[in-house]
Amino acid sequence: MKIGIVVHGPNIIDSGYALKIINLLKEFGEVKCRLGGTMGRTAVIDASLENIIDISSKLLPSDSVKLFKQEEMDLIFLLNYGKSSVTGHTFGFKVFKNSFLSFENQKKYFKSFNINLNNNKNNKYNSNNFNEKSLDNGLFIQIERPGEEDGSVIEWSNQKNPLTNKIANQLNLKVLKPENIIKKYFSNEFFNGLDKLKDKKTSSDGKIAISKDKIATENSSKLEESKRVRKIHGVSPNENIFVNGVVIGKSTSEKLSLIAKNGQIVDILGGTIKNHGVEKLGKVDIDKAIVKTGLLRRSSPEPRIIANDANINLLISDNSNQNSLKIAFIDHAAEDIYNLKNTDLVVTIGDDTTLVASDILFRFNIPVIGITDGDLDKVVEKGFKAENSIIIELKPGLDDITGQIIFEKIFNSKNMMNIDLSWENDNLKNKNELKAEKIEDFKNQIFDIVNNISSKYKIYE
Repeated sequence: MKIGIVVHGPNIIDSGYALKIINLLKEFGEVKCRLGGTMGRTAVIDASLENIIDISSKLLPSDSVKLFKQEEMDLIFLLNYGKSSVTGHTFGFKVFKNSFLSFENQKKYFKSFNINLNNNKNNKYNSNNFNEKSLDNGLFIQIERPGEEDGSVIEWSNQKNPLTNKIANQLNLKVLKPENIIKKYFSNEFFNGLDKLKDKKTSSDGKIAISKDKIATENSSKLEESKRVRKIHGVSPNENIFVNGVVIGKSTSEKLSLIAKNGQIVDILGGTIKNHGVEKLGKVDIDKAIVKTGLLRRSSPEPRIIANDANINLLISDNSNQNSLKIAFIDHAAEDIYNLKNTDLVVTIGDDTTLVASDILFRFNIPVIGITDGDLDKVVEKGFKAENSIIIELKPGLDDITGQIIFEKIFNSKNMMNIDLSWENDNLKNKNELKAEKIEDFKNQIFDIVNNISSKYKIYE
């Protein structure tokens, strides 16, 4: 039996359950593991699991699942440790939907459940048999919050597999029916799926019911048709709201909805919007975006320094060159920071970007020059930064202005600059001394720009 395992997020790794479950599943077949999402990479490195869990590519969870489908796995597991069962279950369904359910399959899948919407008898749909072969290849099983009282196993494919109960018994987890989760959290998606199935008037047998809301939506203006609403489950007040890794606001209620118009997030119901974060995010498909609330990594394990470990192979892009000084520029926390592991220095713009980047690059002993303005959202429990890092805190709003000038004047509007050292006389200085000198020259250029913008700023080393 070929088993694919998608490991999502740092918490399932930090808890120790990722490795435990991987070893357990090895008893039942040939196992292959890969990460889904990006924040788990640091946890994989800290746990020394890079030879077990493939972290070479920056993949969404559904992308990792699709790769396993292409590889014709017999079973695909999703390992997750959400901050609550609500966030875990709703996340699992989204991954399943994006990975397995084409438009045609959605209609079949939704109709396989007997769901009574809004307690209205006219909206009760008869159950039809769901053809599991329509899911193409692979069965999809989620293991959620192992070790917790509400830990569970869900067979999202709506098929019975004997391995499910074996795993649940060994991990002391409940086996949940997917239809119960769908009824509780995704009734609107169910209704929309049936509306698309047959977008006509209600038939005499009551199979399709078009609500007044549906008719009103059809008659709305084109401007309103472009508006999208996404409800976020399992939220607590005063949590950061991440969309594709960017903080775009903070929750003020347990009921949270993101409002997007023409691909731009324009409002947050049950929260306050962070306009600067929304600008950095840019256009986004609100239905497919990765949305998280709270901390990106809740635990605080000891970071693993791997900069000088020649035996480590992360299979991530390696553009190292001993004869050049490589300096990178990033102003977006969601960028693939791990591909900067062979740079000598990284300039980061913004508080959140600086915090996340410096914490990751600490593992590779790469210093940062952070340009911030003190508008920090707590995105990790504890952040680290490599020796020789400098954080420059300007007045509010000046970090982006300063960053743009640095990007244009020093980096020539490119995200990477290479300073050639091959022409230097090796008899006079070794390469480390040369790099140290060039870095000091570079820092002086940064401070020249900063001083031209403002004479008042703080420096943290």
